[in-house]
Amino acid sequence: MQRSLFTAISGLNNHQTKLDVIGNNIANVNTTAFKASSVKFADILNQTLSGASAPQGGVGGKNPMQVGLGMQLAAIDVNFTQGNLQSTGRSLDMAIEGNGFFIVSDGAENYFTRDGSFARGSDGFLVNSSTGLPVMGWVPGPDGSIDLTQPLNSLNIPLGFRAEASATENLLFGGNVNAASSIGDTYQLEMDVYDSLGSVHTMLIEFEKTDVNEWEWSSSVMDGGFSFGEGEGVITFNPQGSVSTGQLGMFILDPIPAGSSMDGSDPLHINLDFSTLSQLVGETDALVRGHDGYPMGILNDFTVGSTGVITGTYSNGMVAPIGQIALGRFENPGGLTNVGTNMFQPTANSGAVFIGAPNTQGRGKIQTSSLEMSNVNIAFEFTEIITTSRAFQANSRVITSSDELLQEVVNLKR
Repeated sequence: MQRSLFTAISGLNNHQTKLDVIGNNIANVNTTAFKASSVKFADILNQTLSGASAPQGGVGGKNPMQVGLGMQLAAIDVNFTQGNLQSTGRSLDMAIEGNGFFIVSDGAENYFTRDGSFARGSDGFLVNSSTGLPVMGWVPGPDGSIDLTQPLNSLNIPLGFRAEASATENLLFGGNVNAASSIGDTYQLEMDVYDSLGSVHTMLIEFEKTDVNEWEWSSSVMDGGFSFGEGEGVITFNPQGSVSTGQLGMFILDPIPAGSSMDGSDPLHINLDFSTLSQLVGETDALVRGHDGYPMGILNDFTVGSTGVITGTYSNGMVAPIGQIALGRFENPGGLTNVGTNMFQPTANSGAVFIGAPNTQGRGKIQTSSLEMSNVNIAFEFTEIITTSRAFQANSRVITSSDELLQEVVNLKR
């Protein structure tokens, strides 16, 4: 009789724990990116009253006789199924469509979260709005490119701050020079180039046909009625009209002429790429198809792409990456430990984190102006309340019945 008491008590205790888990799920039904938990039970030791015996001598075998000693918690599992995405219209709200985690840091440790409700702090850093912890990613190097092999850094979006001027270093030419032109025909092309201080200057490129399928070019920078710099070469075309030799050239202005409008800036070294020019019968319309170099500008706006790249738009027309958000992925996210405020940390059973760019290796892609909703299923949780309450009630009845039997035993002494 005492055995049934303790068995029922194990049922009461563990069903109370399950009710606690259900209550926490329901409490977080509107928590951003919350992941519901579920409780699993298992029986515990069985007391063997008699063992099993094999058939022998024409008599059948006997099964073991055992009495269970109650139940125990087997697991409390977190369901990492993705919740529905809800559009918010707020550009700094982000949701992960996939299995990754955003990474935030307190400077000493990294934490992992599905909560993408971000904000810009007063210093311009991108932070999680509920904890204030900076969002981690990669920042551009000196050449403006993002190297994903570099250590993670906090991401800054300095709206209203200026971008440094950048000198022109590359010009890409396209279009056509007329194959029917006569030898000696000359075509001039003007374009804007920038020095290291952000001043704009006019560069002149002159193309002259010198032979069949052959054009000479020369270049200079115009300043105050004078031309400076040196750059010349020969471009030959094949019978199909594509560049055969002379695809690349160089314009050099070194040193900068004293007294010119470029005085005080760095020398100019500009790569000229003629590889996409054509020579076909038709109008000559050679042009600059691509260039770099910008004057000083102000960061006016930014966008975040599905791969986490934060692209800034400047007042000078420049569009350039200012950072990239990193995501982490775990082989067993169910092994993560919840440290509160929608954040997790790895454990021995979660496996190591694999950090990389969004939309690669199963990390999921970023949806902007959206948040992930809780994955709690209210209908299922209320059903679980009913079954758990009834199980608790039934175990309490076992205790009542066992008490009544003990009372009868006590009464035998009367």
